Amino acid sequence: MRSNAYTLIFTSIVTIVLGFLLSMAVTILKEQQVLNIEIDIKKNILLSLDFAPSEENPWTPERVQAIFEEYISSLVINAKGESIEGKKPEDINPDVEGDFHPIYIKTMGGKIDGYTIPISGKGLWSTLYGYFAVESDGMTVKGITFYKHGETAGLGGEVEKPWFQNNFKGKKFVDNDGNLVGIQTMKGGVDDTSPEAYHQVDGISGATMTGKGLNIFLMNDLKTYESFFHRIRESKGK
Repeated sequence: MRSNAYTLIFTSIVTIVLGFLLSMAVTILKEQQVLNIEIDIKKNILLSLDFAPSEENPWTPERVQAIFEEYISSLVINAKGESIEGKKPEDINPDVEGDFHPIYIKTMGGKIDGYTIPISGKGLWSTLYGYFAVESDGMTVKGITFYKHGETAGLGGEVEKPWFQNNFKGKKFVDNDGNLVGIQTMKGGVDDTSPEAYHQVDGISGATMTGKGLNIFLMNDLKTYESFFHRIRESKGK
């Protein structure tokens, strides 16, 4: 009996200790995962705003954080495009504050050098999440990135490749009259002789549905921020 009791007590103690250690490990790993996600998001915000790593200065987590803190500020706007004082993007509760939207601002040499907004929507197989950057004129694309999606590699997954994202740079998402028209990915490629080419980019071969989804959710997200960018264009007389 004593032997059985000893075995039971020993087993219980080992189980409790291992459970405690496992719980600690899960907590520590979860915190690291959250930190990794935050760094990846910041990296994509920087990429959309035309920052890039180099062989001399690779992007370690510490480097990404340092660049972000030096050059990027943020604000929250309402549906009218007005800045909400004292509100930060991380303070937004999307469940009850659906009319509050974050914007990240790049400042170089004391001047605004671009804005970036979060974009997301349905592709073919998944929801795509990324950032869409706008030049300081409030109408020209500065860059676009995607940091999360489940599209097919080699097809819709090409949205994350530089060749596709670079097509957006310099395009206009408003027409000559200042009307919001968005950016359209074109099956078969853009006709450069068309006046509409300023608002179009080459689509991805074999990924028509991903492109259509991108067209729709990008336009919807631009509508959300149009009041803000319209104010910027007006302030610059455009």
